[in-house]
Amino acid sequence: MKVLIIEDGYEYHELFQRFLPDVTWIRQGSGPEALRWLERHDVEAIFLDLCFDRIPTEALLGDEEALTHRFNGDPVQARSYLQEQQGLFVLAALRAAGCTLPVILALEARDEPARWQRLQARYAPVDPLPDLHRPDILRRRLAELVEESPPS
Repeated sequence: MKVLIIEDGYEYHELFQRFLPDVTWIRQGSGPEALRWLERHDVEAIFLDLCFDRIPTEALLGDEEALTHRFNGDPVQARSYLQEQQGLFVLAALRAAGCTLPVILALEARDEPARWQRLQARYAPVDPLPDLHRPDILRRRLAELVEESPPS
């Protein structure tokens, strides 16, 4: 199995390479990088971090001006929101670009089941990471998602 990891650090990439060495893990550091990479390469699934607080503003997806307005003119709060929720902006951009690959988000669903139902309805197939400390669960869930998904 070949999986694209989209994260602004290397934590997931290093962890997954170590504990799931039979999977091919490819890392891209931002949404725009990943979108360009996917135009030329194929993978079976995507693992997507939610928070991107280590990349420059110009590499963030989302409308910072609209968010600043939403946050009563506070650009600091708007940028913070963009960073904290960047994975969702990346997911939206992937789907808008026609990418139908299964996506696992680095966010646990047990805290917000209604949120996951909305995300699943809008961006399926998407799934939360059940437990970062259990590579066997990640392997099983990736296999299930890939099996359930039609080819992209």
